[in-house]
Amino acid sequence: MEDALQLLSKYGDDAKVMAGGQSLIPLLKLRIASFPYVVNISGLKGLNQIVEKGDYLEIGSLTTISELEENDLVKEKYQALHEAAGLIADPLVRNMGTIGGNVSHGDPSNDIPAVIIALKAKLELAGLRGNRNVDADSFVTDSFTTVLEKGEILKRILIPIPGTNSGGCYIKHKKSAGDFSVAAVAVHLRLEDDERVKSAGIGLTSVAPKPLRAVRGESYLEGKKLTDSTVREAAKIVVSESNPSTDFYGSLEFKKKVLGRITEEAIHLSFERAMVR
Repeated sequence: MEDALQLLSKYGDDAKVMAGGQSLIPLLKLRIASFPYVVNISGLKGLNQIVEKGDYLEIGSLTTISELEENDLVKEKYQALHEAAGLIADPLVRNMGTIGGNVSHGDPSNDIPAVIIALKAKLELAGLRGNRNVDADSFVTDSFTTVLEKGEILKRILIPIPGTNSGGCYIKHKKSAGDFSVAAVAVHLRLEDDERVKSAGIGLTSVAPKPLRAVRGESYLEGKKLTDSTVREAAKIVVSESNPSTDFYGSLEFKKKVLGRITEEAIHLSFERAMVR
């Protein structure tokens, strides 16, 4: 890590970090971007662990998407993360692509950022001046733009271990298998003993210039018992927080309709999963 940080510091804007290369290599191949120096961190040791320590699930930034998808702990307790991993591209990409690369790329269509937003995660960033933590919902500031400073590398992702009566999911509507989403939503709920929503997390994919946290939708759900009308109203609020644009994947109106439908479905499913824990 020290050597990688030194190289990034030495070459500054002329250097780009590569982990799995599933986002960077296509950009270079298509001449969309060009960098004189590529710092390949895929050989760094100790950055592909998935382990619960203290109050957090720690995921090293070089953990591949396939490792996330196949991990028993993630399958059991972090359903939204498991489901998102299985919906990313195809097995070839998932075998090489990393969670750190998926998040650091800053693509509003990438799946993992919305999930870690819903799970209220923190990101640990390493630099020559030391490490610092940032909240997942503030990491991406605009399309393909993050808070990573020159010479910094995303080191690990820290997800709070869910308490009892917790459940979540990730639902992605796409035009074809392996494609980016028309719209996608991650939901995580924790319930009180009387089945009221104690806390809610909602992250959105492909419906804004960056991965989006639906703050008003979360606030509306908290403290309420979930009825059909409550869920419908929450979905309307979430849609109102989105800011999609018309493109190859659909019109603005179509994306909002899709988002509303899958948000209702995601809230219902997360509630059902929280009820059995």
